[in-house]
Formats: sequence, C-alpha cells, structure tokens
Amino acid sequence: MAEVSPPAVTSVVPDDEGQAKFKKSEHVAFYRRQMQGPNLQYRALLDTMVLTEKGARFELLESYTQTELLLSVTPCKDDTVRILIDELHPIKPRYRVPDVMTGEPQCEQLRVVRQSQHSVTLSWSSGRHQVCVWHSPFRLEILCEDEVLATFNSRGKLWMELLQDRARDTSQESELQNNHTGSLWKETFRQFEDVKANGPCSVGSDLCLHGFSHVYGLPEHADGLQLKDTRAAEPYRLYNLDVFAYELHSRLGLYGSVPLLVAHKPDRTLGVFWLNASETFVNVYYSPSDQQEDQSPLVKRRRKQPQTDVRWLSEGGVIDCTVLLGPSPQQLFSQYAQLTGYQALPPLFSLGYHQCRWNYDDEADVKAVDDGFDLHDIPYDVIWLDIEHTDGKRYFTWDSALFPDPAGLQRHLEKKKRKLVVISDPHIKVDPDWSLYCEARDGGHFIKSREGEIYQGSCWPGESCYLDFSNPVTRAWYSRCFSLDKYKGSTPSLFVWNDMNEPSVFDGPEQTMPKDAVHHGGWEHRELHNLYGFHQHMATFEGLITRSGGSERPFILSRSFFAGSQRFGAVWTGDNVASWEYLKISIPMLLSLSVAGLPFCGADVGGFVQDPDPELLVRWYQAAALQPFFRGHSAKVTKRREPWLFGEEVTTAIRTVVEQRYCLLPYWYTLFHQAHTSGLPPLRPLWVEFPSEQGTFTVDHQYMIGGALLACPVTEPGAKDIKVFLPGPGLVWCPLCSRV
Repeated sequence: MAEVSPPAVTSVVPDDEGQAKFKKSEHVAFYRRQMQGPNLQYRALLDTMVLTEKGARFELLESYTQTELLLSVTPCKDDTVRILIDELHPIKPRYRVPDVMTGEPQCEQLRVVRQSQHSVTLSWSSGRHQVCVWHSPFRLEILCEDEVLATFNSRGKLWMELLQDRARDTSQESELQNNHTGSLWKETFRQFEDVKANGPCSVGSDLCLHGFSHVYGLPEHADGLQLKDTRAAEPYRLYNLDVFAYELHSRLGLYGSVPLLVAHKPDRTLGVFWLNASETFVNVYYSPSDQQEDQSPLVKRRRKQPQTDVRWLSEGGVIDCTVLLGPSPQQLFSQYAQLTGYQALPPLFSLGYHQCRWNYDDEADVKAVDDGFDLHDIPYDVIWLDIEHTDGKRYFTWDSALFPDPAGLQRHLEKKKRKLVVISDPHIKVDPDWSLYCEARDGGHFIKSREGEIYQGSCWPGESCYLDFSNPVTRAWYSRCFSLDKYKGSTPSLFVWNDMNEPSVFDGPEQTMPKDAVHHGGWEHRELHNLYGFHQHMATFEGLITRSGGSERPFILSRSFFAGSQRFGAVWTGDNVASWEYLKISIPMLLSLSVAGLPFCGADVGGFVQDPDPELLVRWYQAAALQPFFRGHSAKVTKRREPWLFGEEVTTAIRTVVEQRYCLLPYWYTLFHQAHTSGLPPLRPLWVEFPSEQGTFTVDHQYMIGGALLACPVTEPGAKDIKVFLPGPGLVWCPLCSRV
C-alpha cells in the first residue's frame, strides 16, 4: 500500500514544481559515466594464474589507468560458473551481498587443457565444459563441448571504480567535475544531496549470449515477459521503490528486484545471475536482423548467428556473476534454487482465497465480512487488516476502541479454520512514550544518517525511524517481537504482511531512503538498498518460525523482495489499478517473477486503486484463481467490493470461480511441493514445457499451471470468444472449463 493521493497513472509522477519524482537513467551519474566513459582495455596476466581447490585466480591490469583487479573463476558441480572480480589492493573491503546465497556450492577442481601466450583453457569434471581466459583484450569464454555459450567482457565493458579516501583525493575531486552532479563525491537530484563516503565506486561488465534471441527475467517491471531491446529506450532498472499506480510497459524500477536473466533457445536454457544489491541497470541488445546488419548484395550476405548482448551496471559492490548452464529449463530452475534457496512450502490455507481491504473498520466489520462469505456460500481462508487496526500506526499494537478483543476475534475465525493477517511495516513511529520505540532506539536497532544521528523520515505514523534489518542482532530482536507474550493480542493463527519495505520514505529522494544513510558495519545504504525488504521478510519469517517452536510453516507476504525471498513466503505486484490494461499486464509480470525464482506471487484482484466495473471484477477473479497467490484487495478511497455487493449474477460467477480454485487446491499444493524440492515454478511460460517449439517463445498472455493445465485468461472487455494457442503438435488438449 502506498500513499494515496489523486493518482496520475505513471511512474514518473511530476511534483507540484513539474519535476519528476523518480529518476531515469539520464539522472544517474554512475550510469552516465559508464555509458559515456572511455573504453578501458584490461589484460589478463596469464602468468599470475593460481589453481585452487575452488577454481582459478588471475590478476587483471588496465594499462592506461594501471587499475589492478583480481579475477576468481569457480566452476561448480551443479553446472554453474561463478565469476568474481574485486580490487587487487583495496583500501578497505568492498561490499559483498550476504544471506542470499544459501551456502557454498560444491566446487570443481580445474585443470589446464591448453595454454599459450594468448589464452589458457581450463576444464573440469568430465571435460564437457570449459572456460577460456584470453590475455588481451581480456575476455572469458564459457564452452560446452567446444561450443561457446557465453563470453564475459566480450565488448570490453568491464568497469570498476576503485574505492577512495576523500582526505587523500581532494585534488582529484576538484579535477573531475561533472556538469550534472557537481562532483564525483556528491550528487543532487531535486532538493536531495547524496554525499558518497567512498567516492564513485560503480562496477559493470557485459556478457554475450551466443545463439540466443529471447531473454526473460529481471523483475520487477510492468512489462512483457520477453525483455525488450534497450538501444533506443530506457535500460531495465533494478532499484526497489514505492511506485503508486505504476506506469505500464515501463522498465523503471518497482517494488522488488531479482538480478537474474534467463535466455532460451530450442536446445538450451541459460541464466546469468548478477549478485549485487545496489542500484543496477541492465541493457539488452539483440543481434540485428539481416537487413539491419548488412547492406551488401544478398548474394554476398551471410546470415550471422543470433546473439544477445547484456550489459550490467551497478553503483557499488563487487562483480559477482554466476552463469547457469542448464541445459533444460528444469535444470536451470534447479541450479538457481541451489544457489539462492527453494520456495518455502506454503501452508495449505495460504493457497486458498484471501479477502483484504484498506481497511476493515473494526471487529464487527471483520465478523460481518466473514459471515458474508458463509451466507453466500463462497469459500475463503484468510481475512486481512491494514494499518488502521493499530494504535496510531504503532505496529505490534491494536486500536483498543476498534479491536478491543483481537485474540477473541482470531479464535472466532479459527473455529472456522480461518486465519487473520495483519500488516507490519519497517518504520517505527517516533514516540518516546512507546516502549517498543524506546527499546529499538536504546538497542541501536535504527539506521543512522550520514552525520551519525538516528535517521528520521516520514511515513504513515508521521516522523519515523527505520529498523536496520541488515544487522543480525536487529533481525533477532525484531523476530522476538512476534512472540505471543510480547505481541499482545496475537495468537498462533495470526500471520504477517510486510509492506512499505523498499523502504518507503514519503519525504525521501524518490520516496525512499537516502543512499548515504548508514547501516550496521558502516555500510552506506546505497550498497544494500535492494536487500532491505528481503531482510525484513527474513526476520519476520524467523519470528513466526520461532513463535511456533518450529512446528508450523508460517505465511508472510512482502511487497519488496530480492533474490532468495522465495525462502520466506509470497510477494505481489503492488499498487495496481482497476483497469483492463492492469489485468492484462499482471500475467507477464507474474510469469517474470516465476521465471526469476519467486513462484508464490499474485496481483490484487480488481485493482488496488479505483473501482472496477462488474465485468472487470469477474474477469479478474477468473484470472487470479489461476495464479499462485489469490487475494482481493482495495484502497480505502474505493467502494467496498466484497463479492456479493454487485448483484446475484456477479456473486454466482465469483462463487463458481472460487469453488474451482478450491477444487484445484490439491494440484496447487502438489506443484508447490515440487517448487519446494526442485525449484520448478507452478506458473510456467509455455516454452518451459515446450522448449523446442519456437512459437511459444513470445507468448505471455497464456501459460501452463504445472505440466497439465493451460490457462488463457480473458483480459478484454466484452469478449464473447477467445483464441487459444495450443502448443505441442499432435497433443490432444481437453477443455477443463470455459468462462467466456
């Protein structure tokens, strides 16, 4: 839920002075520096090669700048290759993303196959796979049975700005001026000044994916499933932001980020995982068509093998890039799950229907809605409470006038085997008379400003402080807040919704936290911004596991996410709009999340903001009942939309849809067990099940549910019939149901 104001349905919302609230790439200094900067030419010093139990190390040298880097290449038993590049002699450690990788993968021993003054070729295991490191210009090829699959630094875009000590680099600061930002140590956007403690420290590189012309992933964006060429448009931005009523067909950042790109062709699926939690841009360049690439006579023209060039640019950290070699989609999903973790097996109730609104007014309102489902014979499992249930937006509390007996309310629902979910945001109201605020303040659990004071920003309670979930001690403290004796009014049937955890800061730059805020260990927020919601999700998960003594699987929904968030629960697509266009875009958005390892995902039924007409509402229920997370939700400024408020015809249609969902619950539960054990998502693009059928590669309006059901939701108003693409020549498809 984001701040509700009269919406302009766009993600670049002008403020009162006409300035854009959210950045485009042209506003970002490190992106401009890398895109406009010189072509550096690194050399791999082959005589520095050291073979280790975890692979091989090489030193890299850029001749003009004399920049020295250290390259580590690690092949793993699950057919992945990790490429790690850091400074050879850093003045202090660069940030490395913690907690996302679930453990050290089993490494393979490398052996030299060929070596010359120009290159060295290394192999492992059976010898099917090889890496070839070229001396000058440096590039690294990954081969399978002598076919080059991917080339790292193929276009020489390797970039690493060395950490600096400002006290020793004031002369350099005065020399390196930037017309847009004033200096490399300071950057301004609107009225916000960002002071960089370590100077410019961005990283980047490019990879060529040979033979591929279809790539997917990189959520979260309100766009199609297949990634688009970015030559003449914005790059894909990975920077978690609270974007109300986001623009459609956009590559600007939304609530979560997963830096996983998946490439597919008929005989292979390949992945690239760029482990970096700072602001990141990704450019995608497909190889040109014959007509574009060559104007010579047709008789002389030779068809070039297709390829996709991918360029990654991040503001900080190290270069930590893992190539997943597949070769099948199923093997790639397994490889990624082994890296970042498998989907948590959801409790069965969480796969049913959820009823939510900002806000159900009081206990009587909740019970009335609960009774309404019984009265109208519509099954459901969970009812939700938004921020108004608290005492003045103090999380872990209840408004005693509206919810005088919250434990009794939960027991009332539990008698019907139903659950209650409440919201818990990461900001804490500044209130010296509130014990939880004092406990967090005195325990050192808040993020600090660059001046060393506790950082304060504005959110729902007004002036707020933000918990530093990057600190394991803070996460443990927060987890204990969910214990039954500490969270007064809670019972074992209460579950949790983490919202506003990008984090959202109403008066901050781009409505989020300043990049120069300081976390545990002295790390600037810029280094770990995209991890913030991930770590709150983790702490909540651990709190609910601890509450049950490890005997019950928790349910937690988070709006913000990163790679690995699948281990903790579900995500959704945020503040969507009640329109046919948003219904239509929800399908590729959920497919992108599924491909990128976040299979427990959904979109708010009916749209969060504005009021759907009855036809749109019914069609949205029909679509969402065939998606993993199934929740109706709406903003407080919208009309009430419980399923029985639109007349008997609409009530009957919604009842039928929800009943069909419950008939399929055993199938959904089986699919989630498969995701939990193999990494294969329940929601699958057609090409996952039909990998050699090229007609499936661009389809994103229909999909497979597991390997047995094909879904094609109706997303156009007034539809009387619908065309369905049936893949698999020779297969016989049997209609399960028709809702047109």
